[in-house]
Amino acid sequence: MDFKVLFQQITDTIQKLSKKQKIVIASSLVVLIGFLVFLVLYNNKKSSDYAILFEKTSPADSALILQQLEKDNIPYKVVDEGTIEVPKNVVYKERIAIAAKGIPKDNQVGFELFDKQNFGSTDFEQQIKYLRALEGELSRTVEGLEPIDKATVHIALPKESLFAEKSIAPTASVVVYLKPMTKLSNKQIIGIKNLIAASVPKLTSQNVKVIDPNGVTLGGENDEFDSDAIKAQIEYKKIYEQNYEKKIERVLAPIVGGMSKVVARVSMDFDFNRKSVVSEVYDPNSVPRSEQSLEIKKEGSAPAQTGGVPGAVSNIGPVQGLKQSGGKKETYTKSTTTTNYEISKTVSKSKGEFATLKRVTAAVVVDGKYVDKKDKKGNIVGKEFKPLSKDELAQIQKIVEQTIGYNQKRGDEVTVSSFEFKPVTSSGNAPITQTFVDKGRLYLSPVIPLLKFIFVVVVLFVFYKKVILPFTQKMVESTYDDEEEVLERKIVDEEESAEDTLDKFKEMKKKVEEQLGIEGEFNEEEVKYDVLLDKLKNIVDNKSEDVANIIESLFKTERETTFKNMEKG
Repeated sequence: MDFKVLFQQITDTIQKLSKKQKIVIASSLVVLIGFLVFLVLYNNKKSSDYAILFEKTSPADSALILQQLEKDNIPYKVVDEGTIEVPKNVVYKERIAIAAKGIPKDNQVGFELFDKQNFGSTDFEQQIKYLRALEGELSRTVEGLEPIDKATVHIALPKESLFAEKSIAPTASVVVYLKPMTKLSNKQIIGIKNLIAASVPKLTSQNVKVIDPNGVTLGGENDEFDSDAIKAQIEYKKIYEQNYEKKIERVLAPIVGGMSKVVARVSMDFDFNRKSVVSEVYDPNSVPRSEQSLEIKKEGSAPAQTGGVPGAVSNIGPVQGLKQSGGKKETYTKSTTTTNYEISKTVSKSKGEFATLKRVTAAVVVDGKYVDKKDKKGNIVGKEFKPLSKDELAQIQKIVEQTIGYNQKRGDEVTVSSFEFKPVTSSGNAPITQTFVDKGRLYLSPVIPLLKFIFVVVVLFVFYKKVILPFTQKMVESTYDDEEEVLERKIVDEEESAEDTLDKFKEMKKKVEEQLGIEGEFNEEEVKYDVLLDKLKNIVDNKSEDVANIIESLFKTERETTFKNMEKG
């Protein structure tokens, strides 16, 4: 495509248009572009001179902010109950000035309560301050999570008791306000409970409750309940069952005459409890690690014993000068040996798989045979259904058992039946149609904004074709009509002026005849010649250059004509 030619054609077309036509086309384009800009900026119709000062504020804080803005003589706009706008050039300055005065006020206080110490405060007051500060800090932390807009934490700390039996564990509750179109998963709820429990001494996650503004408890009573894990288990079971069903149908399809002649459904029971096993194995061949020996040996006579009549001498023991009796030699030996053996062991830890197959049940339905149906004369009048025999069904059952890994000890069951497959009626397509509709909605949901835009473009196109274009054509036609009327008026005016000129000429002729005393007829051609000659003289005197150019062009034309005639001759 030659763009220069196209541009030239467009330029020529525009130049041929009248002024009124150009105005109509330009106005139509301006209206169309303005309408498109309006549609694009419809959602952003806020004043460009204003910006958000504060949003999502409470009514009390909004009242204080408006009071301060009026005091500072700052113009403002109240978009809604919690959003206030001010001019862009003062938004940051005014935000800092209002925040310096403690507006908006935060209902949640943290450990800044202890920045100022009050003399004479009791231990009870200090405990209350600590509890308020802890609740405020935890509320701020929970609010920092992505799906949560606002949170309030309440902690109940019981009095400490000297008796362990009478001690009561602390409890906590959390009220969460979620952002629009968001939802807390079970893992996030467990995370919030663990966060609160880890921040308070002796508090367990089981004693933390999370609720929404409607008073509905979020999360199950059992923290181990995980919806994501349940979804994974259901998906795992579904995938395995579908794989087994396809495997059975593919094996039997060549036998029964195609995939449309067999239907298989498999149900599998899994045990999703993952067991961890720790085993210790001791080595019977022990190795001595250490040995201890103790040996005691005593030699010599036994100690002398004092004998005699009871009295002072016999009570005080041996006395020098007295004869000792009963002396004899004595030898004492003791030997002890202790050997310590090293006990060797092997510790192994094993964790069970994600799922353990407990039982498999399969139901298979196959189509039968269709034999020729004959009448009494032996003519074939149609087909007659004939189910498969017991031997054929038994063989198919064995094939299915081999396909699914049949285990009788596990309690597996396989059932094979033969029935006539009838065509699906229209009513049977209703669930399938509904399924397609649901899938269509699921797939089309991401492109709905694009479809809306296309719809707007179509509406604009129809508006242009049905409104703007007919209006433009009508205006152009009216312009042509006006031009034709102008031309007709010009022709009429010229004719009228010619008639007036002729009348004037006759009147002048009559006056000239009367003044000259000429009566009767005279040569009108000579008069016309004289009049034309006078007009030419006036034109030559007033527009000499134009007359010279005309004469020069006449000479050129005459010369070219002469040369051409000479060449032809």
